[in-house]
Amino acid sequence: MDSRGSQRGGAADLLDPRSDFLFKRMFSADQNRDLLTDLLNAVFVDAPQPRVSEVTVLNPALDAGVEADKEAVLDIKARTETGLRVDVEMQLANHQDMVPCTLYYWAKLFDQQLTSGERHQPLHKAVTINVVNFRCLAAPAAHSMFHLRDVRTGERLTELCEVHFVELPKALEGASPALLRWLSFWTQADAAHLEVLAVGDPMMAKAVDVLTRLSQDREVRERYEAREKWRHDYVSDVEGARDEGRQEGRQEMAVRVAKNLLAMGRPADEVMAATGLSRAEVEALKS
Repeated sequence: MDSRGSQRGGAADLLDPRSDFLFKRMFSADQNRDLLTDLLNAVFVDAPQPRVSEVTVLNPALDAGVEADKEAVLDIKARTETGLRVDVEMQLANHQDMVPCTLYYWAKLFDQQLTSGERHQPLHKAVTINVVNFRCLAAPAAHSMFHLRDVRTGERLTELCEVHFVELPKALEGASPALLRWLSFWTQADAAHLEVLAVGDPMMAKAVDVLTRLSQDREVRERYEAREKWRHDYVSDVEGARDEGRQEGRQEMAVRVAKNLLAMGRPADEVMAATGLSRAEVEALKS
């Protein structure tokens, strides 16, 4: 997420809809199933499957304290009227593990369909949808879709597997008009733009209304801000660890160079100048 912790506009600051907490709060609510259905159909425009008309969220709860839980994954698991299983997640930070994670969640969608003791059960198609706030793939398109295929012939192994990536930094590239509405909602969520987006589009009008009402809800705002604080603290801790690691690496390299120079008989002053080590550190290496 960029510097927009919330968006200025109207009577209240609009919360950033790219927050994973707010994403789950909006799309998992029973009264907003039509928004989730619209989003799924927007992603599935080019997918080889029927249009979704009904969806049930399987994990709607947002337990108290989850916003500050570093282990919490605020995804949405859902089932459509045909039995299709879907896992949808908004991911803000690039932890360099997005592909393994989505494969894990995809496998869990199958695992959760199995009943102990039954060997041959019909499996429903499993789909993961990753909405990410960073560039994840090399392709220029904002929306990418993957299936299991033979690398030589292109033959598709199964219809049961499908993985989608929606990359928000590529919002204007390669997205269908239906999906572009949602990309605009997430990436240009200021009051003036949202007002235009809602004109003549009942689903976008409802999404804007839900975002506005959630932004005015004190409890939601407190939990949102707690999630943002945790995220910023986490990023700071990770960056601090990286800086510390880089510093340790530079120190180890300086010590190795100093030892080599001393072994060649170079004077301490020259070793200090070449490595940046103190006289005491160089003298200690002689012993």
